[in-house]
Amino acid sequence: MKTYHVFFTILCLTICTRNNAQVTNKSLLFKQLKNADSLLFDRGFNECDFRVIDELLATDFEFYHDENGIQNRKQFLKGFKESICANPEKKPIRKIIPESLKVFKLKNNGETYGAIQKGIHLFYIKEPAKELYLTNIARFTSIWTLVKGTWKLTRVLSYDHKEPTKNYGKKFNANFPTSLFDNEAQIKQLLKQHKIPSLTIAYIENGSLKQLRSFGIQKENHPISINSIYKVASLTKPIIALTTLKLVQKGDLKLDEPISKYFIDPILKNHPYLNKLTIRYILSHQSGFPNWRYLTESKKLAFEFEPGTKFQYSGEGFEYLRKVIEAKLNIPLELITKELLFKPLKMNDTEFYWTAETAISNYAFEHDENGKLIPLKKYYKANAAANLITTANDYSKFIIHMMNGAGLSKDLYNEFLKPQISESKGIHRNLGMQLLSNLPNNEIALMHTGGDYGTKAIFITFPYTKKGLVLFSNSENGMVLWQKIIIEYFGRIGEEIVRRNLE
Repeated sequence: MKTYHVFFTILCLTICTRNNAQVTNKSLLFKQLKNADSLLFDRGFNECDFRVIDELLATDFEFYHDENGIQNRKQFLKGFKESICANPEKKPIRKIIPESLKVFKLKNNGETYGAIQKGIHLFYIKEPAKELYLTNIARFTSIWTLVKGTWKLTRVLSYDHKEPTKNYGKKFNANFPTSLFDNEAQIKQLLKQHKIPSLTIAYIENGSLKQLRSFGIQKENHPISINSIYKVASLTKPIIALTTLKLVQKGDLKLDEPISKYFIDPILKNHPYLNKLTIRYILSHQSGFPNWRYLTESKKLAFEFEPGTKFQYSGEGFEYLRKVIEAKLNIPLELITKELLFKPLKMNDTEFYWTAETAISNYAFEHDENGKLIPLKKYYKANAAANLITTANDYSKFIIHMMNGAGLSKDLYNEFLKPQISESKGIHRNLGMQLLSNLPNNEIALMHTGGDYGTKAIFITFPYTKKGLVLFSNSENGMVLWQKIIIEYFGRIGEEIVRRNLE
């Protein structure tokens, strides 16, 4: 009989998933079961309120644990009283990872009779005068059934238990997600499979850094760390975009004035489009310039269309903007950015080029598609479109600053968030990066990628819900895992972002 119940649980979960029976986190069913789970654990388990547990458990309740066997209702309650709540000086506490929670309907002849709830939960120990410390991570699958209009917990499977790895530390934020890589073996296997030397992840929630993890190596025999430095290529552009907007905020620049007032490249002298080129068009990649002049037949800078008439990604545009700013203010752009961004945000490990302070022993060396080391090429001159070297921790500080208003006025920040031009179906450009609107839950996303041979980087941020993700890899294959990671962290919104980028 017990074997049948286990089989039934797995079968139900498989069928529901295949038939897209998952409900959204805004649905009444999701909220009802989330509240029921909260009652069961926040009050029942964490506060030892036996009355709440007694009311929520079905009469035929069964609990399956991958390490401690099977218990019926009576055995579960007895063990709960004699174990979980026996020692108030060392009390187990359970927390759920909100993003992991999923609910699937169970129907019969079109009528909902129950639901499957699944997720990841974390178990801590609470001791007097001590912070909570994490002791165990596990997945759970619960079956809830409607009994006379009331939700009752009928079956629970608690499985895949593991102790936190060294990357978590002994003390652990209760809302800190484990997400995709919740054990060393899985990530090591995936990195090996795809010949990716390293991956570093920074996860932001509620406008603050919640997770910082690193996996793999900088190069052979040199383990990666959360403080390792990566070259992040075009992730330089959002840094320059925010620096420029801060100069607009100060009154040093204007979004829509002709920048020919301050700088004209000699090769473009007397060109009819010069007075049409503005900061707005450069930041939204409507400058009319190619990506890089060396990729064109003439190898010279030239307008390929009238500024403001269409989208074309352009590193040349950002480099032109650097020259405009430096001509207007007579200060190197890297020094301006350092004063306006790096110093206030304490981005102490971020530079536009190699300096005497850059620690080569801390650098994530680039690797090719076969996992082979690429000879290091150092840069010693600022480029407004590329070559920034930074850490995931530093760059997350920038993302958090950006999602929290970036120190701009309300009007200028709203202008920053506006779509300026369509890049492709479902993807626009704002003033500095990609903008995806009309996402699930009325969310918008800002994102940008960076890639040179042997290094790949991406960030995604949600200004409304204050969530974000930074991914750095020192591999030509670094993008291989992006889709999986984004979906793991952001669910339906992540799926939509991936879908639009694949179209």
